[in-house]
Amino acid sequence: MGHSYRIWLAAACLALTACHVHCAVDLDDMPLADETISAGHGKETDTGIADREGVEHAFRGNSEKFEFQAEVNRLMDILINSLYSNKDVFLRELISNSADALDKIRFLSLTDKSQLGMGNDADLDIRMSIDKEQRTLTIRDKGVGMTKADLKNNLGTIAKSGTSAFLEQMQKGGDVNLIGQFGVGFYSVYLVADYVEVTSKHNDDKQYVWESNASGGYAISEDTEGEQLGRGTQIKLFLKEETQEYLEEAKLKELVEKYSEFINFPIYLYASKEVDVPADEAADAEADESEVSDEDEDAADDEDVEDEEEEEEAAPKTVKETRWGWELLNDNKALWLRSANDVDEEEYDKFFQAISKTTDKPLAYSHFKAEGDVEFKSILFIPGKAPYDFMNNYYQNKPSLKLYVRRVFISDDFEELIPKYLSFVQGIVDSDTLPLQVSRENLQQHAALKTIKKKLVRKALDMIRKLADAETDFEAEDADKSDTEAAEDAKKYSTFWKEFGKAIKLGIIEDVQNRQRLAKLMRFETSKSGSKEIGLDAYIANMKEGQKSIYYLAGETKEELENSPFSEQLLEKGYEIIYFTDPVDEYVMQNLMEYDDFKFQSASKEDLKLGDKDAKKENKRLKEEFRGVVTWWKAALADPEVENVKISTRLASTPCVVVTSKYGWSANMERIMRAQALGDAERQSYMKGKRILEINPRHPLIQQVKDKFEADPENGPNALAKILYETALLESGFQVKSPKAFNSRIYTLIKDAMDLKGDLTVSPQDDSIEEDDEAEDLDAADQDADVSDESLEREEL
Repeated sequence: MGHSYRIWLAAACLALTACHVHCAVDLDDMPLADETISAGHGKETDTGIADREGVEHAFRGNSEKFEFQAEVNRLMDILINSLYSNKDVFLRELISNSADALDKIRFLSLTDKSQLGMGNDADLDIRMSIDKEQRTLTIRDKGVGMTKADLKNNLGTIAKSGTSAFLEQMQKGGDVNLIGQFGVGFYSVYLVADYVEVTSKHNDDKQYVWESNASGGYAISEDTEGEQLGRGTQIKLFLKEETQEYLEEAKLKELVEKYSEFINFPIYLYASKEVDVPADEAADAEADESEVSDEDEDAADDEDVEDEEEEEEAAPKTVKETRWGWELLNDNKALWLRSANDVDEEEYDKFFQAISKTTDKPLAYSHFKAEGDVEFKSILFIPGKAPYDFMNNYYQNKPSLKLYVRRVFISDDFEELIPKYLSFVQGIVDSDTLPLQVSRENLQQHAALKTIKKKLVRKALDMIRKLADAETDFEAEDADKSDTEAAEDAKKYSTFWKEFGKAIKLGIIEDVQNRQRLAKLMRFETSKSGSKEIGLDAYIANMKEGQKSIYYLAGETKEELENSPFSEQLLEKGYEIIYFTDPVDEYVMQNLMEYDDFKFQSASKEDLKLGDKDAKKENKRLKEEFRGVVTWWKAALADPEVENVKISTRLASTPCVVVTSKYGWSANMERIMRAQALGDAERQSYMKGKRILEINPRHPLIQQVKDKFEADPENGPNALAKILYETALLESGFQVKSPKAFNSRIYTLIKDAMDLKGDLTVSPQDDSIEEDDEAEDLDAADQDADVSDESLEREEL
């Protein structure tokens, strides 16, 4: 019981300790930064040292000094060098703790309004200011504050916990969850500061100052001379020489925007700003005198000046003046904390523009709250345009989701939250219960993370599906085509597919669990769709009665596929063929075997079944009739890559075609792999499908080959068989093994067609003709030289 209470108390102190306050919001009523920050206890400490740069800080003379009980040097080394990889997080930790302290006092005030106080004390905010001369950064809030006992017991939490076992476990990378102990977050200040003062005032105690440089001890004293906070905590950091960048306003604004943009309390920075103000009277008089002199000179130079120009009133004089005041840094509200019913579309658009840093509107959004084992809130957006290098850097792309815990930014680099193919989805994920490691920079490997990822993927796919459904509904016959809003929504999915279609295809390859959902989102042109793209559901709705397969063909262009010999019988019988022209489609179809109980069938691979009973009977008869021909043909080719010669059921007007085995690469896939600059040719050879020559038994050329073979089986037309095979290779998209041998056979055919006698040996060149040509060239050169000499002589004369 005692141990649990101490853990609870330490966790509560995480909320209590980073409280750094300023009292008024009105710019005109606010004191200067130096008056607010350096007064009181700051003066006491500064007078204890002669010079900030030259002498170490000394504890106050009236302070009560304590020694850390743990091996502080080792402990701080672990915290600074092991847990935090980025110094910037110190500000995130302190602001987060301030927000926790403000939440605490607000909660207490629900049952006791006197806890909150009156006037400025009731304004719950966080204020930061810098002093470049003193090299200090001050953070102040009006949270619950700490008593003297809290300062002593809880700012030393790390020291108290720093046993040898703890140190050894941390050094080994053990899973120690210390997020509930204030010291871990607070001590991140020593990433940037070498001395820290914490001034705190609790409603139940006096105001005290805690100070330490983490070198082995700390001191606590009552603050009797410093500015009275009223309630809350102020942390003053004396920055190290190498961390002076945190004294720049721009740097602090950048960190607040990155890490604490959606903190539930206003965050102010005492900053400078140049404004135009009216010039003083002396400056106005001098300016007026100068204007009179200028007008006299102008009149002397030009007497035709128009009256209206002379009567023009002089523009009001202004000068640039630097003014200091409190600047609000986090004006964006945490929209995801509100109910989706209370947020309109314009607010979603503005929020998307704020997190995406663009002026575009999103295509779709999803605002939801997940409940169950893991609870979190989220808003997801689908942008209208992909980044210019989205696919070029696909595997290097970072997720576009930002992870928050209690509105504090944790990271935007969690690949565990969403898969690569959905990295274009932008938005916010905020969880109050997500377990974190002590530095808040890395998520623990926890089952909750898998649950969050599963829900995010489901919601993202639902968003995309709704876009697709809007397109389908508008294209239905009974849809109201005059509905302009529905027409605009219908166009969104075509925009989405153009920008992110490749990512969805890669998702089909990578995400086995959601493969069917992703396949439903695919769009493609077909043999019947014209220039319009349709989906698989529309294809199935148009299928012929009795059709059992989804037919597709992959190639470089649609025009090539429309004229492909592979699709002749399919088109003739009225089947619809899907045309895939994107190189990634080949990879997709190697993973997508079926959809809605229909198998995919490539028109360029063997065993193409058309489901025609009469055709099956005819094919069986032709196989028997050409049995001897196909056996001879395979032997005549004598090519180990040719697995078989068969009677084709896919050809109508082409004599023959080469297809591949069912599980090997198609001709188009071989072409794609050959184009890979770093491809392994030896490895690719294992993936090449065996080639099968399919012949069209009804074609006249094939009939002629059959007749020649049957007339003389011992001396069949082998040359003709090879030429037909190699021609079919080229038409089917393959490469011939020996282009020279193929060309030689073609030339022989041309010779026979032209009835040329003898061979095609080229006649030798006549050397005497060549010599005569050389002599003529020399004579011509001499003549040109003579002409040039004559021209030069004339020029000299």
